[in-house]
Amino acid sequence: MAVIGAITRLTESGLSITEWKPVTGALPPLSDAAWAEEFAKYQATPEFALKHSGMDLAQFKGIFFWEWFHRLVGRLIGIVFLLPFLFFLATRRVPPSLVPRLAGLFVLGGLQGALGWYMVKSGLVNRPDVSHYRLAAHLSLAVLIYVAMLATALPLLFPAASGAVHRARGSLRRHAGIAMALVATTMVWGAFTAGLDAGQAYNTWPLMNGTFAPEEMWNLSPAWLNILENTAAVQFTHRWLAILTGLVVWSYAFRALRADVQGRVRALAIAVAVMVLVQISLGISTLLMFVPVHVAATHQAGALVLLGLFTWTVVEYRRG
Repeated sequence: MAVIGAITRLTESGLSITEWKPVTGALPPLSDAAWAEEFAKYQATPEFALKHSGMDLAQFKGIFFWEWFHRLVGRLIGIVFLLPFLFFLATRRVPPSLVPRLAGLFVLGGLQGALGWYMVKSGLVNRPDVSHYRLAAHLSLAVLIYVAMLATALPLLFPAASGAVHRARGSLRRHAGIAMALVATTMVWGAFTAGLDAGQAYNTWPLMNGTFAPEEMWNLSPAWLNILENTAAVQFTHRWLAILTGLVVWSYAFRALRADVQGRVRALAIAVAVMVLVQISLGISTLLMFVPVHVAATHQAGALVLLGLFTWTVVEYRRG
């Protein structure tokens, strides 16, 4: 779902549906008249007027598909989660301790749909793009749901802890938690980068168009606002957060292997060390190739894989 969301953003499809109809919106337009009506609504948006004024109906159908598909998958996730949950609840197969957590996950899913519409609304009035703050909030809630689902599911899939954990478990667990937090923070700045189209500028590495830190990255006042809203500063922050995250991840993996942790914890330490290298490579490739959709979407998927591996790591440490 998050990868489909990334494709929706990268193809500038997110504003193609100008209404939120949670039930009736599940079906796409089914007639020429319905398509003409949807296209007319899009033609009234700032994005069409300022960016896509030459778009024809066939091109509109292309961007409409991704936004419709994104919303459809969201609806399907709700159904696939809720109906089995109610069945297992009715047949008393859900431990009482899990009921509040599972119900909470469903509520978060509903809130995510509402937050998605709140994000879309920001691009339908007076501006041709959604707010990058709302985009980051939408991704952050998706990440929270993803991590919470994993933290719920993994102990059920693997009831017993795997292998011996070294006596330095507390220190390693904290190190893993810091690395996980850095992965999540870097993802937020990735959302800022996508929301501001910052990846379309400074497409060189390691320097940014010949300089380490472009002068224009401090154009806004107060200075702190630059790292949130200045294209140059946002990309700079995302770049070096990624490098810092990589160093913290590699140092964690080195410590865990040196401490001779065993079982799944050992395998996960090796996995995060490899995955963070893949993820940084994908990020650099996305930049150097001027943000092709398939590479950028894979970059988002890689971030989720890395975060998932750390979620699993923390779950293993908590169980000792």
